[in-house]
Amino acid sequence: MSLDLDRHFEPAHGRSVCAAPGILRVTAANGGPFTFHGTNSYVVGEDAVAIVDPGPEDAAHLEALLSAVGGRRVEAILLTHTHRDHTALVPRLRAATGAPVLGARAFHAPQGEIVDGAPSLDAALDRGLVFDAELSDGWTARFGGLDICAIATPGHAADHVAFAVGGEGVLLSGDHVMAWSTSVVAPPDGSMQAYMASLDTLLARSDSLYLPGHGGPVRRPSAFVRGLRAHRRMREAAILERLSAGDRTLAQIVAAIYRGLDPNLVGAAGLSVLAHLSDLEARGRVLRRDPPGGPLSFEPA
Repeated sequence: MSLDLDRHFEPAHGRSVCAAPGILRVTAANGGPFTFHGTNSYVVGEDAVAIVDPGPEDAAHLEALLSAVGGRRVEAILLTHTHRDHTALVPRLRAATGAPVLGARAFHAPQGEIVDGAPSLDAALDRGLVFDAELSDGWTARFGGLDICAIATPGHAADHVAFAVGGEGVLLSGDHVMAWSTSVVAPPDGSMQAYMASLDTLLARSDSLYLPGHGGPVRRPSAFVRGLRAHRRMREAAILERLSAGDRTLAQIVAAIYRGLDPNLVGAAGLSVLAHLSDLEARGRVLRRDPPGGPLSFEPA
């Protein structure tokens, strides 16, 4: 099964767009290799609202969010996960609205730090963020006439949740499922095992529309999630094939299976490969070598 990505998206920076009944989308102007055209914040509700993922520290984005709120009471600030492109605006938005901040603690334990020889990305976790209340899987509350239910979807981040809104099959999918790109799964906070299990969690649902943290909507979610699963299994098979061919290091595997990759994404690709290899190691398919002074390497079990 091929993965049909959709990169057609008008971000409409600085103004709100109706994404679904009772849901406005406001996209921050923080575009980049990992954020596409920017982080999507959502204003959910009718007479009162909840704001999901305030986004980056940006005065213009704060102004656009408050304009979308339009004087309605903000009852809560909800977070799909604590990467800073989704959370950095929280302190200013909390000060402006007085709303409590709700997010989840990790649903799986990161398996240690990245070892020497593995690639790295700039720190994305908002480690200083303080929640007023913690979300658990299945947590449900009503804001502005709409029920919002948290669904644990760890994988991209250990604390990731998606939010089902109302009874119309709309899911705010955060960075777990996006139409424009596959999600980065970067150890140690990211886990391929957890990511795949979370895809199965979503496949067991009957949602009809995903509104993601970056880019446009996923309009056929079940088919798209099946495509994501197939894509990851194909990637896993390609990694095992490279190990059988004699490749051992992350750099060798990335060079072989990500030909023509944007140089800005090489580090993320290496971490994705590492996530697959860590999952394969846990399943007894590969052996890990961490020689002193040498690069991390793997070989077939």
